[in-house]
Amino acid sequence: MTPSPLERAADFFAAEIARHRTGRGLSKKQLAVLMGFDPSYVSHVEGRRHRPTEDFARRAEAVLEASGAIWQRFREYDDLRHARVGQPNLSRQWLPPSTGLVVERELATLTHADDGYRCVIRRELYNAGTEPVIRYLVRVAVDRYPNDPGRSNRHHREHPLTFAELQIQARRDDAGGDPEPMHWRAKHDRDAFKEIWLLFENGERRFPLYPGDRATIEYTYSVGHEKWGPWFQRAVRLPTRQLAVRLDLPAALDPQVWGVETSLSAEEGPLRTAPQRHDEGDRAIYDWQTDDPPLNARYRMQWRFRTRPDTEPDNGSGGTRVRPSDRMRGLGVVQRGADLLRQRVRPFDLPGEEQVARDVVDRLTMALARLDELHPFSKGVGVAAPQFGIDRAAAVVRPPDRSAEPLVLLNPRVVDAAPDTDEQYEGCLSFFDHRGLVPRPLRLDVEHAQWDGSRLITSFEFGMARLVAHEIDHLEGRLYVDRMAPGVPLVPVEEYRETGHPWRY
Repeated sequence: MTPSPLERAADFFAAEIARHRTGRGLSKKQLAVLMGFDPSYVSHVEGRRHRPTEDFARRAEAVLEASGAIWQRFREYDDLRHARVGQPNLSRQWLPPSTGLVVERELATLTHADDGYRCVIRRELYNAGTEPVIRYLVRVAVDRYPNDPGRSNRHHREHPLTFAELQIQARRDDAGGDPEPMHWRAKHDRDAFKEIWLLFENGERRFPLYPGDRATIEYTYSVGHEKWGPWFQRAVRLPTRQLAVRLDLPAALDPQVWGVETSLSAEEGPLRTAPQRHDEGDRAIYDWQTDDPPLNARYRMQWRFRTRPDTEPDNGSGGTRVRPSDRMRGLGVVQRGADLLRQRVRPFDLPGEEQVARDVVDRLTMALARLDELHPFSKGVGVAAPQFGIDRAAAVVRPPDRSAEPLVLLNPRVVDAAPDTDEQYEGCLSFFDHRGLVPRPLRLDVEHAQWDGSRLITSFEFGMARLVAHEIDHLEGRLYVDRMAPGVPLVPVEEYRETGHPWRY
């Protein structure tokens, strides 16, 4: 018998809970405890024996930090259960439990000019939540050589992106009113990207976006040719009704344009519809749009000029080759041979040293962000404190799913491991020129500390178990070569063929 739409929606909700729970390495019992439910309740909901409630969905969304995916699935289920009519259909996208900002339309325009690129982002916003919105986070990222992360990273270290050159301007437009300039404040300042808070205020007044109100914000910035690579990416971080992208390029340069997209449920593939070109005078205009894009989807427009402009440097990958280990050393990663990598580190005395631990974790998290700019790390990636010269028991692990929150491990120790093992190739930031075939347990139970000093046990499986085991080894003064079978050689990275592919289980 074919399941009804309501039954399918309940199945999708249960699957979403299970996916985020396992991604965080939590058992059903552990999740129930964190949510404040009876230990059997999560099992009953995942098994479809209990109907999900709004309270359950809100708590699961908060505990699992699911970027709204769990709440979205509940709304879809709840709308069908109550057969709501005559209300705006917000169930296609998630609305956070307190504030719910919706992008009703975004138009992102990138224009090629003689002195560089100018970007104009225009977003029509609707506050569907219950709290006023007073600021809006935007991100500006550059990648001069997208097909050569090492070269691009070196280039941006030597020629960092600056706020001064961006010439950021922002404004809020309301129907029937005069545009209001918006002040902005820097959140993150990195060589290749900036994060900026656009503030719903200026020197004259404040103008929050109140619940039920709409406003259009527009911000612009400029980047020189020497820092902007041949790509333009849009990421869906809020519920979005329509996303439109326009490229405005010189027709004389004979541009070729294509695009790719990725989402949580699909690997990178071509855009489902092709960008459409029309010419306006001496300009080649490419337009593309999509309706109801899923959260965390990314759409990247790419191009090449068959007639190369004299104002732009070579896009190739020539020059002196830099080894992977040199790139890691340039990021501050301690390299193999350093004494600290062979020493057991000191645990934190929690909660007394909570601030010390938070400072260490912040540094590791920042390092993780820079590493993700340098290398794809499709298998996931972890960093341990001794790899950055810090003699403390902390590690941060980013799962293969880039949308998942990094896992923080404080004073971790393995308390149990499955007898079943497998061998997979691993790399290490502290000798990134090689890969090694390493046996690891398929399941690992790890006791680790919380900020308040309490301890919990988390179970990890497969790829996450391997990542966590690798980082705990670092805290105990081991490297993965210590785990390899005698006589098995390391593989030079030039001969390794699994870069960009996840581990197989």
